[in-house]
Amino acid sequence: MLSKDIGIDLGTANVSIHVKGKGVVLDEPSVVAIESDTRKVLAVGEDARRMVGRTPGNIVAIRPLKDGVIADFEVTDMMLKAFIARVGGRNWYSRPRILICAPSNITSVEQKAIREAAERSGAKEVFMEEEAKAAAIGAGMDIFQPSGNMVIDIGGGTTDVAVLSMGDVVTASSLKVAGDKFDSAIMKYIKNKYKLLIGERTAEDIKIKIGTVYHQGRRDELDIRGRDMVSGLPQTVNINSDEVREALWEPVSSIVSSAKSVLERTPPELSADIIDRGIILTGGGALLDGLDALLVEELKVPVLIAEDPMHCVVKGTGIMLDHLDRIQRNQRKMG
Repeated sequence: MLSKDIGIDLGTANVSIHVKGKGVVLDEPSVVAIESDTRKVLAVGEDARRMVGRTPGNIVAIRPLKDGVIADFEVTDMMLKAFIARVGGRNWYSRPRILICAPSNITSVEQKAIREAAERSGAKEVFMEEEAKAAAIGAGMDIFQPSGNMVIDIGGGTTDVAVLSMGDVVTASSLKVAGDKFDSAIMKYIKNKYKLLIGERTAEDIKIKIGTVYHQGRRDELDIRGRDMVSGLPQTVNINSDEVREALWEPVSSIVSSAKSVLERTPPELSADIIDRGIILTGGGALLDGLDALLVEELKVPVLIAEDPMHCVVKGTGIMLDHLDRIQRNQRKMG
């Protein structure tokens, strides 16, 4: 077979690609570094991410996706083409079929933008699926049975909460609060409390190294460097996990509220299944210390973190590639 089928998790923070028969072949940050005057691409992915906040005036490091949707169409185009070429897309004799995932509540205009970006990167056909569905399949849930499964997928730009049964979404909610908002909340907290300006990368480091959202979570501390707002000079301060918990309280409580509202709208039979099976956490946000414990306390339902939560969506697209013909039939019916 000369054409390949590709599954893409087009994330706000990372792009992952699954090639049928090979597995996950690419997982890179969704960042493109371009020369501002010529619009020439200098680096894509990890190489470009290293440049964020550290580039001279004529080079800009752009994250073309915001809140799970395309914010800069031209740069998304460049990024997808570069990634597909990197996994060998240009060497294939015929163009690949691409299955791409998107948040559940995006508008038809946003959906069209994602579809067009995939088509322009060389796809023969483009299929779209909801991220929550791919995440549940990738986490090993059997969503095709007549029983309730609940997944909370916390990515970089969006959090998708969904209850699935019989292969489809029964109730769902998607909110633009996820990893990026956690980083912004940490930056804002440190600016207000210490009058210290830090960058996105430092905020992310804090979140990963000492962050927690649970009152009985980790107890760590970290020295961080930034620019003092008063003197304008570099400054070091020491912060601890309790402070990070305080900083993250607002974005995390909106995720908890969203999960509650989905549970409240779930048919009682399926709710009973969820109490038995528990809720599965996927996405990079699932790794945030204490989030599972906090959700158990608030929702009164068992909560489990998926194995390899970062790659559940892209693994799910890989499994869905085996059923592309069925998806094709369904999308034709819908179309």
